[in-house]
Amino acid sequence: MSRIASRTPSARRRHDHNGDAPVLPARADVRVLESTEDLALFTTKHDLPEETRIQVVGLLGQRLADCLDLQSQCKQAHWNVKGPHFMSLHLLFDQVNEAVEGYVDAIAERIVQLGGVAEGTVRVVAARSSLIDYPLAISSGGEHVAALSDSLAQFGRTVRLGIEEMQDLTDAGSADLMTQVSRGIDQWLWFVEAHQQTRTR
Repeated sequence: MSRIASRTPSARRRHDHNGDAPVLPARADVRVLESTEDLALFTTKHDLPEETRIQVVGLLGQRLADCLDLQSQCKQAHWNVKGPHFMSLHLLFDQVNEAVEGYVDAIAERIVQLGGVAEGTVRVVAARSSLIDYPLAISSGGEHVAALSDSLAQFGRTVRLGIEEMQDLTDAGSADLMTQVSRGIDQWLWFVEAHQQTRTR
């Protein structure tokens, strides 16, 4: 069976001023979903074949970890932003967080609908997320806009890949969910990066 994600936790990268540096490997006591071979589902009358549901649940589990990580990064920006545009960015980052929380819930519920278990603890998310680490030493509005827009863009890219994966597995419901999430993330990326966009020419 193929791996659920193309990147392992040890391949996660840290976002800092000196360029990307490898993050320490995941804790040994955290189970990382590397394949679907040991994934057991609850019984359901859902008409998608079990093998398809197993693969979809595995893929959605990765998107869930990424989405929960993104949500925590939104709150990190919301709590810590400073500068002349504090209030507008403080409120914007919280709005993004609320929207991302909705995506988290929708992805988790889809996993359970298909007979899976939505694994969303902090330890699981830390081990599985493929997003770049959010820089903790930043404070200015511009720095937070840059960091959060990086994460939104990265998550948006993984979600678009998820649309193709769900279509390949002929799961129209999950493909539609990923499409909805993709549209929402694109909108929030627009709202965030508009604070520092300039013309390229």
